[in-house]
Amino acid sequence: MKTKKHRYNGSLVHLTRRFMDLIRAAPEGVLDLNEVSRVMGVRKRRVYDITNVLDGIQLIQKRSKNLIQWVGTDIKRIPRTTPEDQKLQEELYDLAAMEAALDELLKDCAHQLFDLTDDKENASLAYVTYQDIHSIQAFQEQVVIAIKAPEETKMEVPTPKEDCIEIRLRSTKGPIDIYLCEVPLENPDGDALKNRGSLSRETK
Repeated sequence: MKTKKHRYNGSLVHLTRRFMDLIRAAPEGVLDLNEVSRVMGVRKRRVYDITNVLDGIQLIQKRSKNLIQWVGTDIKRIPRTTPEDQKLQEELYDLAAMEAALDELLKDCAHQLFDLTDDKENASLAYVTYQDIHSIQAFQEQVVIAIKAPEETKMEVPTPKEDCIEIRLRSTKGPIDIYLCEVPLENPDGDALKNRGSLSRETK
């Protein structure tokens, strides 16, 4: 995520906003591009990327090789991007980048799962043990429910209530087995999948 954030800080949109802040503060909207490059900490090529666009839509004009002047609408009337707005924008960018990364991860997991289940040689190995589940750090001190269901089983999770979470499973191709993955502390190596909970199952 740090890499993504640095990319945002160097993006043309972000640099243009900083450039506009410098124009607002400049007397008569006149800027020295050498000074702009130094203050913004970027190469002049990046500054030229901004000025070329603004010049093309006739918001600035060149007074000399390194001097430009704002000639658009009264710069003071253009809303200024506040630090709060910029922070929110960066957070949105980070969240969008995280969402994209999670989407890629889910796609990769789905492809791997498909390759495993579609390969007949792997079919006999398509199972997990209690030890496998117990070794996952994220599941420590959690109530874990294992579901063994036929293909095309549908699962619905209605909006949780204050005191409970409801899960609905529907199958048209056979029974659904549900197990609570809990083992007494004195017997951590026991087979948790033998301890079925008193959960209801529905088949149609």
